[in-house]
Amino acid sequence: MGRETRERPKLTAKGARTRARIVECAARLIHERGVADTTLDEVRGAAEVSGSQLYHYFADKDDLVQAVIDHQADTLAADQCQADLGSAEGLRAWREMVMAHATNTGARGGCPLGSLGGQLSEADPEARALIAAGFDRWSAAMGDSLRNLPAAGHRADGTTPDGLALTLLATLQGGLLLAQVHRDPRLLETVLDTFITLASGNPTAPPDEGAPPAGGA
Repeated sequence: MGRETRERPKLTAKGARTRARIVECAARLIHERGVADTTLDEVRGAAEVSGSQLYHYFADKDDLVQAVIDHQADTLAADQCQADLGSAEGLRAWREMVMAHATNTGARGGCPLGSLGGQLSEADPEARALIAAGFDRWSAAMGDSLRNLPAAGHRADGTTPDGLALTLLATLQGGLLLAQVHRDPRLLETVLDTFITLASGNPTAPPDEGAPPAGGA
């Protein structure tokens, strides 16, 4: 997967590994600090490459950021393909994985792809298009898995797998953002549990009456 709009020289196995290391380091730094506050020098130092090596693989910072977008989108879509959303049990297992990550990070960072959308969509049309394509791949991976719900009798009448996938993706993005700004993973937990209850008819846990409202600290 990934973008194929620019001609790139064919890489040796070593070159491909070096390029991948640069992109992975850039993705980590950008997710931690944001695009504007991540410099090429910082990426070069983290990846342990020279300036000439960096510019051999990437023409400029925009080129590197676009590679980071593809990396984050491909990683999320590939991970989603490994999840089983075709049963109530699979949905709960996926939910547990998402919640474990949010809890371990203290709800910091948000979505690796969604955060890039917030930073770049209004100022960089090419980046916005790449992010949109990434979300499309992610949603398609969700939909492919959710198609098993009807056969299991879990899907509500009148819905479609693609509609459920888009709703789940929007639920996840909104929940991650609310959890991030409130520093409270319970907000993400609430929206995921609500989606799973509505989609499968099997709640993951009783409602937590003590959970804070969205406007709380």
